[in-house]
Amino acid sequence: MNEHKIKKTIYIVGTNGLGVNYGGWDKLVSKIIEKSSKKYNIYVYTSSFEDLTHTHKIVGAKPIIIPLKANGYQSILYDFFSMLHAVFNKADVILVLGLSGGIFFPIFKLFKSKVVLNPDGAEWKRTKWSFLIKQYLKLSEAVGVIFSDLVISDNNVIKNDIKKSYSVSSVVAEYGGDHVKENITIKDETLKKLNLKENRYAFKVCRIVPENNLNIVLDAFLKINKKLVLVGNWNNSIYGINLKKEFSVHKNLILLDPIYDQSTLDELRGNCRLYIHGHSVGGTNPSLVEAMYLSLCCIVFDVNYNRETTNNSAGYFKNKEDLCALVSEIWEDDERISLIRDSMKQIAKDKYSWIRIINIYEKSF
Repeated sequence: MNEHKIKKTIYIVGTNGLGVNYGGWDKLVSKIIEKSSKKYNIYVYTSSFEDLTHTHKIVGAKPIIIPLKANGYQSILYDFFSMLHAVFNKADVILVLGLSGGIFFPIFKLFKSKVVLNPDGAEWKRTKWSFLIKQYLKLSEAVGVIFSDLVISDNNVIKNDIKKSYSVSSVVAEYGGDHVKENITIKDETLKKLNLKENRYAFKVCRIVPENNLNIVLDAFLKINKKLVLVGNWNNSIYGINLKKEFSVHKNLILLDPIYDQSTLDELRGNCRLYIHGHSVGGTNPSLVEAMYLSLCCIVFDVNYNRETTNNSAGYFKNKEDLCALVSEIWEDDERISLIRDSMKQIAKDKYSWIRIINIYEKSF
């Protein structure tokens, strides 16, 4: 019997695909490949709309090209055809990341493949979706969760919500943060280019969407006149374009386009005085986990997901007034900043290592 027959086959559905580096799921897929490819034959569904130039160079997994976009309305068909291909190829395990195709799970339940679902954090609550799309995603969540063989929640709050809503028990696997580049000295040319002083600016990186509370953050830093570097995909929506147009004229607000290179991102992020996290929807957010692993002083929007992630040990705000007061209070308080930094690092080391996270995924396989 050859090696291919001995190994289980794992088919990963729901991301943009192999070699993509946009966010948390892409990093999760790369870590599964890195740490698990000797145990499993791994296939990753990949959108033909991505840059496939270097896909063949990635060791440990094989791309399966789907001629559809992985995002937007096409994501429903993208996930459907990916799963259809997986079951007809007799996949041992199909790992589905996201809910676009959850509505079809009863069909795939007829096949022998094991379906493991990570539904993400209440995707249907995001303000960017229309009413009809929200209703579809909510239905898809219900069907997907109920008809999966195993559900993986990325936060205990998500686990409890799923149990309460659907009477389904799930396994918790957050995200790792130990891939970040620690202790990178910020270059003089970087400081000069952005008119910054080391450890005298706040930093935030996120998707430019309303539920990340960008208006609160930008208004607060404009009012207190502290330096803020904010990295995001400003040009992906009218919302982002208008925000950048409104706030980029202020010298203390430095609004940068997305940075996908880990070292470049961590050079700026790792040398900030405060890390601002405004996410209000979702579970365990990868960018917050990364900030914690970098020992940053995290100032976090006050929702239960974020308190769970930070173990109630960060600074918290609910509105512009809270954020103004907290930043003004803590900015020169080196002792309090050090206390939060140390707490964030210890929590990250205990909970957010990739070895621990991938071990959970391997057990689910």
